[in-house]
Amino acid sequence: MTTIRVGGVPEHFNLPWHLCIEEGKFEAAGLEVAWREYPEGTGAMCKSLRNEDIDVAVILTEGIIKDIIAGNPSKIIQNYIGSPLIWGIHVACESKYHDIQDLEGTTAAISRFGSGSHLMAYVNAQHHDWDVDELQFEVINNVDGAIKALKNDEAQYFMWEHFTTKPLVDNKTFRLIADCPTPWPCFVIAATEKAIAEKPDALQKMLKVLNAETANFKLKPKVDVLLAERYQQKLEDIRKWLDLTRWSQQQISDEETENVVNQLFNLGLVDQKVSRDKLLHFF
Repeated sequence: MTTIRVGGVPEHFNLPWHLCIEEGKFEAAGLEVAWREYPEGTGAMCKSLRNEDIDVAVILTEGIIKDIIAGNPSKIIQNYIGSPLIWGIHVACESKYHDIQDLEGTTAAISRFGSGSHLMAYVNAQHHDWDVDELQFEVINNVDGAIKALKNDEAQYFMWEHFTTKPLVDNKTFRLIADCPTPWPCFVIAATEKAIAEKPDALQKMLKVLNAETANFKLKPKVDVLLAERYQQKLEDIRKWLDLTRWSQQQISDEETENVVNQLFNLGLVDQKVSRDKLLHFF
């Protein structure tokens, strides 16, 4: 039995992993997949990949590409979610800000530097012709930190996945100002170069089991009810999310990879453009 340590966010995107673990599908393939939750998100997973605390991460595309260019000894082994991530732009419910343009020059709450909430603040600023050099950030670690920071006016807005944050909009903790979709597929599966070298067969088996689960995931009986119950979401919201979400069973394309690299470079978030061989691994 080969052990693969996998990290991911505690969000509805990753239910297929949990079902494969709970239903013994990885075990039947001779694998022990040890799952670790990262509520802090991509920045924390990048650090764990660098420290070899995990072998694999289900991670935001832009975040891992930026960190690989910065020296993270990992590679993307497959696309995971082939559709964009819908980032909600949130303010405190009682905030004086009501329009996206009102937020120019204010401070964004981010989980950590290099995280999706950090990088997407640049993408959002570019969309609205803000000066990206003038962006200001407050590190808040997780959603609970964002709630406190916005309430205390230590930061004025917070970008997080629309549906994950929806219950906090419904209970009037946050108010949704706008949405900002990623201009690329949102989640990929990355593995450390050490894991790729030492466990290539196990990683391929892992992907085969996972891909069999995700190929028809949306057709599973009552999967919408299961998702709503597990992640404490309204059924109508989960159904909207499922309509927008597409799981992938393929490696991310060269065109999509190049798009991410070019945008990161143009925003000044990476200091060089690299070829796909630096970023992707093909089994």
